[in-house]
Amino acid sequence: MREIWICGDSTAAVYDPSVTAMVGWGQALEEFLPPARVHNHAMAGRSTKTFLAEGRLDGLEGQIQPGDLLLIQFGHNDEGDKPERHTEPWTDFTENLKVFLRFARERGAQPVLLTPICMRVWQEGRLQPTHGEYLRAVRALAQAEKVPLIDLYAESFRLVEEAGEEGSKALFMHLAPGEDPRHPEGSADNTHTRLPAARPFAAFVARQLEAL
Repeated sequence: MREIWICGDSTAAVYDPSVTAMVGWGQALEEFLPPARVHNHAMAGRSTKTFLAEGRLDGLEGQIQPGDLLLIQFGHNDEGDKPERHTEPWTDFTENLKVFLRFARERGAQPVLLTPICMRVWQEGRLQPTHGEYLRAVRALAQAEKVPLIDLYAESFRLVEEAGEEGSKALFMHLAPGEDPRHPEGSADNTHTRLPAARPFAAFVARQLEAL
């Protein structure tokens, strides 16, 4: 099995279970792809802009090998309003993603684009779409560049919608005060996932990768 490298944001990252209940989908991926090795370079708070500016992609130089897979999933921070992170979907966001594609291809690796996981935003009993043009930009780029696309947004939306407004709280960092000693004051986070979401999200990615 080829080695797998992940570049992304907090929703894909690895967390210390002694510190937080948060689990990124990338943290659970290796469980579903034995005997593959997963090298998770996703980092909280990163957009395509900051990931590249900090040299995190360059850090894979000399490590990623021909035949490896490079999974690329951004969007949450690119669409935010912090100027140091923000990109526009059809210009610098798309151009930055192309840098990741070139990096993989020039080293004989296979790039794979992923849409970002959905956010848990319910209004009047309906799960609301999130990420807008960033989703369309990733999908369009995959088609234009003939790169495999894993539509993790669509699958995550399906699973969160299926869980329902109350049930989906267990998938995300929704914790009542005192419920978890790692988060004594509780949490109401509709972006970051816990293990009950990370595992099925990772299982979906694994199935898609095996189909490649």
